[in-house]
Amino acid sequence: MHGVTDQRRIGWAFAIIAAFMIVEVVGGVLSGSLALLADAGHMISDAAALGFSWLAIQYGKRPATAELSYGYKRLEILAAFVNGCALFVIAAWIVYEAIARFAAPVPVAGRTMFVVAVIGLAANIAAFMILHGGNRENLNLRGAWLHVLGDMLGSAAAIVAAVVILFTGWTPIDPILSIFVALIILKSAWGIVKSSAHILLEGTPEGIDLAEIKADLEHHVDVVRDAHHIHAWSITAEQHLLTLHVHPMPGATAREVVIAVQRRLEQRYGITHVTVQIEDEDCIDAGHAHDEHDARPHCA
Repeated sequence: MHGVTDQRRIGWAFAIIAAFMIVEVVGGVLSGSLALLADAGHMISDAAALGFSWLAIQYGKRPATAELSYGYKRLEILAAFVNGCALFVIAAWIVYEAIARFAAPVPVAGRTMFVVAVIGLAANIAAFMILHGGNRENLNLRGAWLHVLGDMLGSAAAIVAAVVILFTGWTPIDPILSIFVALIILKSAWGIVKSSAHILLEGTPEGIDLAEIKADLEHHVDVVRDAHHIHAWSITAEQHLLTLHVHPMPGATAREVVIAVQRRLEQRYGITHVTVQIEDEDCIDAGHAHDEHDARPHCA
């Protein structure tokens, strides 16, 4: 249900941002404001990012195939990663243009800048509120939300710069606030890129400690003598998977062990997709001896 709602939210946000970005581009050119042009450039990227996010969710609904056994869900993470990288590029461009403005100041039409920035802020607030009610655990939606948040801050900065220019004529405020917005964008971008790259690299999901899981299973599941070769990763930020090898207690059947382990992992850690390999003898996987989270030597 989250996926349908999130997709609808992203679609509405895309419509708002795409409609207004044309106004802001024209307003930025007419007023000569870097703050407006920076925000316009960000909004152009946002429209593309939101469109990409919408398509990622749409394709993510497709069923798994023989070639893609987990389906297309990872497209959401790829979209989040691309969106984060795009934010880095935008922030770098804003800083570059701001430095150039310090060296060669450009006249700025404060009144035009102010009017366009106010309209832009209203449009961004509307898009922000639409996305804010979505699933914050979804990296794709969070990336779109942060894009729009950056736009909203950009519009606010443009309004402040316009007021200062109108009352004092001090144009350096325009590139100064543009750099401030760029730094905020960079902070947001780093969080999205780091989280999405971790998932794409099959990293252990945040909040899951493999050593803790090993100890928990060995101490709280009566039919488990030893758990090892534990690996956990994510398809999306909400969908985690785990595989492990288990030596059962004497007399325990494989079915009992699998059911007990799966039940414990679901109840204690919220992991529902678990693959359990039962081993009556020593572990046949030589690579197991190199797992940092498993210090037991029984697997040669």
